[in-house]
Amino acid sequence: MRTTATPPKDTTSPSGTQPPLQVLTRSVRTNMRQYGMLIALVFIVVLFQVWTDGTLLLPNNVSNLIQQNGYILILAIGMMIVIISGHIDLSVGSLVAFVGAMSAVMMVKHDMPWVLALVLSLLIGAAAGAWQGYFIAYLGIPSFIVTLAGMLLFRGLTQIVLGGQSLSPFPEGFQKIAKGFIPEMGPYTQYHNPTLLIGLATVVFLLLREWRDRKRQLAYELEVLPAGLWAAKCVAMTAAVVAFTLTLASFHGVPVVMLIMCALLLGLGYVMRNAVVGRHVYALGGNKAAAMLSGVKDKKVTFLVFVNMGVLAALAGCVYAARLNAGTPQAGLNFELEAIAAAFIGGASMSGGVGTVMGAVIGGLVLGVLNNGMSLVGIGTDYQQVIKGLVLLAAVGFDVWNKRKAGA
Repeated sequence: MRTTATPPKDTTSPSGTQPPLQVLTRSVRTNMRQYGMLIALVFIVVLFQVWTDGTLLLPNNVSNLIQQNGYILILAIGMMIVIISGHIDLSVGSLVAFVGAMSAVMMVKHDMPWVLALVLSLLIGAAAGAWQGYFIAYLGIPSFIVTLAGMLLFRGLTQIVLGGQSLSPFPEGFQKIAKGFIPEMGPYTQYHNPTLLIGLATVVFLLLREWRDRKRQLAYELEVLPAGLWAAKCVAMTAAVVAFTLTLASFHGVPVVMLIMCALLLGLGYVMRNAVVGRHVYALGGNKAAAMLSGVKDKKVTFLVFVNMGVLAALAGCVYAARLNAGTPQAGLNFELEAIAAAFIGGASMSGGVGTVMGAVIGGLVLGVLNNGMSLVGIGTDYQQVIKGLVLLAAVGFDVWNKRKAGA
């Protein structure tokens, strides 16, 4: 008896597109690492907002949260790129201390103008990154060993430069890098006018980018969210930016350190997404042998990655010194661990080749909100360390589970 195969059930809508729920589920599953940490951040914010009776999201606390964690977020961005390339950097905390010490010597001891001292500090960071990058890229010494040596070296140099003593105070202009806000302009509106304009520009930028990306995906016949879900996503993003903007604008406005972070986020985010060198960094971290066969100059790319990390560590050192208003030998302790934790919580992979600059910021904010929220509710620093360790373990465990599920 002849039988015929039963045709598969059609799961598409009459228009030939898949149901919105199925498309949304697939999109979330594909971007699980990024969306997972973003959802976790929202959950933590809501949890501590309720737990602290609304104190967490008060305008002054939000501004304080940004300024407290600015230097860690800067380090996390650089560390994310290092980890994507398949390396690690253990020296950033000591380099933060060394650059802060050098900036203090230049400005406090020698009365150097703070702008010139800042530029020279960044050049010192670039030289330190180049020195380490040379040993790693061109001599083939593992980054773990080189940066471990750098951690000891820069910590010792910090003690030598400062003679074991703190140096202060810094010029007022330098302090504003970490503690200042953009100046007010325009008529009195009960809100900080420049912050409102920045928020409006941010909304326009995000909506234009979403529209451009959707248009490009449709042109290449790629799968996109249904129009209704896409519109809901745009509305949610707009609402989040507006709420955040009004929160900052009702206090002193946008902190200067936030402008620095946004510039890094946009610049390095664009480089990692669109520039050739960014694609080469991903290629080296994903499969170094294949990348080299494809013509990627692995030594040059690795060298540039560590130069970039050195500059960002120097910038973080200046921000931290400006916040303390002193160059101190104990600066930067465990900063490398915070930066590495932020990168992994934000979606970096132990094997390299995976992660985003935005993910590093999200991971840093997760740690920052945890620190701030736990302090507000009176949780001791000992328990804070335990909780942060468990969060890091859960993030890396989630990465491993996600890989196994994808490979199954």
